[in-house]
Amino acid sequence: MSKMPREPEAFSEVVVQLLTSRFPGHHVELAGAMDLVIDGRHLALANLFRMVNCDPDNGFEIVNEFLVRITEGDAVTAAPLPLSLARSRIMPRIQPNTLFEHLDREQVAHTPWVNDTAIVYVIDLPRMTVSITLEQVIRWGLDIDEVEMLARANLSQYTPSVEVRLIESEEGGRVAILSVQDGYDAARLLMDSLHGRLAPKLRGDFYVAAPARDIFLAVSQGPDGFLKRVQSRVDRDFQRLPYPITKDFFLVTQDGIAGTCCAA
Repeated sequence: MSKMPREPEAFSEVVVQLLTSRFPGHHVELAGAMDLVIDGRHLALANLFRMVNCDPDNGFEIVNEFLVRITEGDAVTAAPLPLSLARSRIMPRIQPNTLFEHLDREQVAHTPWVNDTAIVYVIDLPRMTVSITLEQVIRWGLDIDEVEMLARANLSQYTPSVEVRLIESEEGGRVAILSVQDGYDAARLLMDSLHGRLAPKLRGDFYVAAPARDIFLAVSQGPDGFLKRVQSRVDRDFQRLPYPITKDFFLVTQDGIAGTCCAA
């Protein structure tokens, strides 16, 4: 089988063909080079495009799996879970504010955060995650602060024994790499235990780089040459990986987390 096209317009056209042939009951059209409209709902294809470019030999399989999950997610959204079943599955994700260029900010359950990002809340299911809407939060009888508390508690319990790999550069800079590849690597920046666990390894307060959903790098605050090299890698990952978040570092202190984009 030939590979998926590498040009955005041709890629989007093939996705439309695959979707209409596999799921003929849906009305599908293109609203832009990487903007798909399924039954009146916009679906950005940029992340799917990046996923395929990272693994072009399996492009068709990646696209087909993505389309299956999208249609399954629609079915779940149509019949939302009661709180008794969803409570232990509510999880946080850090996403860029550009998310709201395609979604209505007033409908998405989220908490504004630092570095031009937001904490978005999802229901974690075996084959997919489903975004939580404010309508769903109201139906559960909760407010957004209660949803955030549930999400952070579930995140802490999700993989409590995550291993951290420590690397030290020749000039003394240190990086702690956390890589579970479960869709929540970057989100672990939200764990309450983060500073207490990593500060001794990184000699005090530290930065975290989360250029994409599956990247978490905790970085010591120097030396400058070391930080510049880390920033170069972060810039590349932000440009090429699916589900990009931000190129800016987060500053993690004992008192909390601050953004760095304004200072930069």
